[in-house]
Amino acid sequence: MTSDDLCFDRRQALLALGAAAAGAAGSLSAAEPTGLVAGIEKETLAHGRDGTDPTWFHPRACVVPTAGGPLVFMTLQTIGGSDYFGPVHWMTTADLGRTWTAPEPVPSLGRVPQASGWDEGVCDVVPEYHPPTGTVLAMGHNVFYRGPRFEKQQPARWPVYSVWKDGRWGPRRKLEWDDPRGNNIYTNNCGQRVVLPNGQIAFVMSFGAAQTGRSAAGVRCSFDGDKLSIEQVGREMKHAAGRGLLEPSLVHWRDKYYVTLRAEDERGYVAASDDGLDFAEKRPWTWADGSIIPMSTTQQHWLAHSEGLFLVYTRKDASNLKVPRWRTPLFMSQVDPVTLRLRRDTERIVLPLVGDGLNAPQDVAYSGNFHPVSVSPRESWVTDGEMRPRHGYRGDLLLARIRWSQPNRLARG
Repeated sequence: MTSDDLCFDRRQALLALGAAAAGAAGSLSAAEPTGLVAGIEKETLAHGRDGTDPTWFHPRACVVPTAGGPLVFMTLQTIGGSDYFGPVHWMTTADLGRTWTAPEPVPSLGRVPQASGWDEGVCDVVPEYHPPTGTVLAMGHNVFYRGPRFEKQQPARWPVYSVWKDGRWGPRRKLEWDDPRGNNIYTNNCGQRVVLPNGQIAFVMSFGAAQTGRSAAGVRCSFDGDKLSIEQVGREMKHAAGRGLLEPSLVHWRDKYYVTLRAEDERGYVAASDDGLDFAEKRPWTWADGSIIPMSTTQQHWLAHSEGLFLVYTRKDASNLKVPRWRTPLFMSQVDPVTLRLRRDTERIVLPLVGDGLNAPQDVAYSGNFHPVSVSPRESWVTDGEMRPRHGYRGDLLLARIRWSQPNRLARG
């Protein structure tokens, strides 16, 4: 895999704007305004479906403030098979997504040959701007490959990160945690983090001494712009089903911390905390009437507005019954912060199902590895990389622009 194979032929990616169409049964259309959401527009950043561009995956963005305005900074990598990813790349836009720089490799987040014959790569990277140090902390976790596919029997894994500042990347580093509970894996892969006023970084970590039954706990880290160090670990949340609690995302909203957790029992879970370390008992995501929302081992993420907290997710729906893990369409709903339930009357389609999820599910592109980011008081984004396993894992790189009816006072700009 060469850098020539992994770029947009070194050209700028001009966005192709398209309206989000096709909705799931029983959901509001993407064009219909409701509450805080004034509208949602879908754009294609790279055309991987037809092979014009590479198939980019794990697209995640953050906003870097500059004297000339916001710089949106995205990390992404290619996909060539189930959990089989190329080196991490990065690209930016200085005009809120009208044009982008061509993706470039992150030198410290490529593959490293091991004496054992394995290659150590990096995946599930999330970049986040750190205001006290003016840096971008890009953190994912390591992954091992032997041959042209993902090996299910992985060696021990842990978080790895690299720091970007003034246009340069620092070395690849391991986040150390000397605790036997993480002997098999400890990670915040794909997870949203919170930068605290004192410069510390809070997130929720998934960990386990075996391949099944992972737990999760709040974590507080120090960060000096170079080295990330774990200072505190909170109360352990346990879950016995399958691999346990996976891909936790954290948000701080109106003096509370909330975590959403992927699981493997057709549920997603939510818990709240006053300090981001010790969380109350987790509960499954439900609608306001208490009925459980079926979610099949796919991540959920937060989208915060000053006037409301939203969850972005996939779920079982009449339109996707034969799509594996119900991985499209991508929905969003407003969260009731008191009951920790979703308001179904606010549900919107962020990115629609394209194709026929009942009669031709093999042709439908999966979502599920996505990331929300607030880019301005009037607009937030959800970025997503499609994949179609029956079609060589080819898919488009997508951006959903969520327009707000009221300014988001949590966003810079």
